[in-house]
Amino acid sequence: MTEKPIDELTGTATTGHEWDGIKELNTPLPRWWLWTFYGTIVWALGYVIAYPAWPLISSATTGVLGYSSRAELDKELVSATAAQGDLVARVAATPVSEILADDDLARFARAGGTSLFKVYCSQCHGTGAAGSVGYPNLNDDEWIWGGSLDQIYHTISWGVRSNADETHYNIMPNFAADGILTPEQINVVAAQVASLSGIEGGVASPEGATLFSENCASCHGEAGEGIAELGSPSLNDQVWLYGGTLENIKTQLEAPRHGVMPAWLPRLGDTAIKQLTVYVHGLGGGQ
Repeated sequence: MTEKPIDELTGTATTGHEWDGIKELNTPLPRWWLWTFYGTIVWALGYVIAYPAWPLISSATTGVLGYSSRAELDKELVSATAAQGDLVARVAATPVSEILADDDLARFARAGGTSLFKVYCSQCHGTGAAGSVGYPNLNDDEWIWGGSLDQIYHTISWGVRSNADETHYNIMPNFAADGILTPEQINVVAAQVASLSGIEGGVASPEGATLFSENCASCHGEAGEGIAELGSPSLNDQVWLYGGTLENIKTQLEAPRHGVMPAWLPRLGDTAIKQLTVYVHGLGGGQ
């Protein structure tokens, strides 16, 4: 057997490997590392015997201890459901308009609504419910369809322009394509609307006031205050669903956009809708 050469500088045997004049030292691993490694092997063998480990065709080995993380989770869920049982039943039996009168019930409903909002609503309205272009901000006091508990409950339940019979529904006329207003008249009306909230470029005029009264006031109110029963937003404040510039207003008059909100009651059930209602109402802008 040929002995491995010894490195002159360190006095350590080499492995015999050499590359470009560089030789590899045959340095043994530390004893503590080897014993730790052997210990992990022993631990692994004990683990696969004691706990579920080896996959089978439709299941897995159960292990001598019979432990199951799924069974443990099921127990915790059963326990959590039992702890919530009374409050859930009380929310289900209480009209949404009366939940806030009970502090414990309101606290429970708000906590549940917080979780539900993150799962089902935040994709459109944002995690902080601040909304974005085309998706209303739920933190202010501007409510297109009303901000009372009962009104919010109805909106969440049946949505807006959804396929449910009870849904909120309205559409804004297409003043340009339908020939209701000429391009010049649209410019005048847009300037009139912009003037209601002090938007740059807004100009109030007798012609604009007349056109607004004849074409817009029946839905938005004579002063542009909005009418919640019709789902018509106010035009005299700084809250704008599709942008608050003169050009945005012209665009909405020429080619109006209409958002759609799904009906959540058939999907989530009455109790969950009540919890969402309490949460949304409490964000800061509920009436």
